[in-house]
Amino acid sequence: MNENLFASFITPTMMGLPVVIMIIMFPSIMITSSNRLINNRFYSFQQWLIKLITKQMMAIHSKKGQTWSLMIISLIIFIGSTNLLGLLPHTFTPTTQLSMNLTMAIPLWAGTVIIGFRHKLKSSLAHFLPQGTPIPLIPMLVIIETISLFIQPMALAVRLTANITAGHLLMHLIGGAALALMNINISVAAITFIILIMLTLLEFAVALIQAYVFTLLVSLYLHDNT
Repeated sequence: MNENLFASFITPTMMGLPVVIMIIMFPSIMITSSNRLINNRFYSFQQWLIKLITKQMMAIHSKKGQTWSLMIISLIIFIGSTNLLGLLPHTFTPTTQLSMNLTMAIPLWAGTVIIGFRHKLKSSLAHFLPQGTPIPLIPMLVIIETISLFIQPMALAVRLTANITAGHLLMHLIGGAALALMNINISVAAITFIILIMLTLLEFAVALIQAYVFTLLVSLYLHDNT
């Protein structure tokens, strides 16, 4: 119980060198390719899932926006697989690091904004000043809309970091409480352990939902600018 709650969020090292790059690359090993005439069930499920995600994410986009299909699919698979692997014991979850989430959010957001200013300049500038705005409010609204635009990548990164970190902390606290209660009251410890199992199942759902939300918001930013 005296263990640091945030010890599991420290970037792991090997021989003094960070191994986070190896951890980030590990989920790509799970995405296999097959040259067989008849594929196995795992590969068939993998292909069905990719097609389903592609259909859901890219249905609203124009042809220009659909060129981002590979990026969007890779993003949701990477975040989802990383979140799920982070729920295993003695593992590290890269998406609990705000710095990593910002490195994903900022380039993607900047790419959508640049595309908007390049191909839809008038429409993009119109977002800064809604039609029918009173003249005295124009400077204030322009400042507010500019701030809201630059907050978007920060909101993406903070949302993912906060949700994943909160779930891991809660699991750590309830697990520690269940272990401590085993020497005090077995029945209460059993109830706490059941709560821990239910929370773990919920965290599996949260891991996938947060990957979907992050990717969906990037997709909506892209849709607004194409």
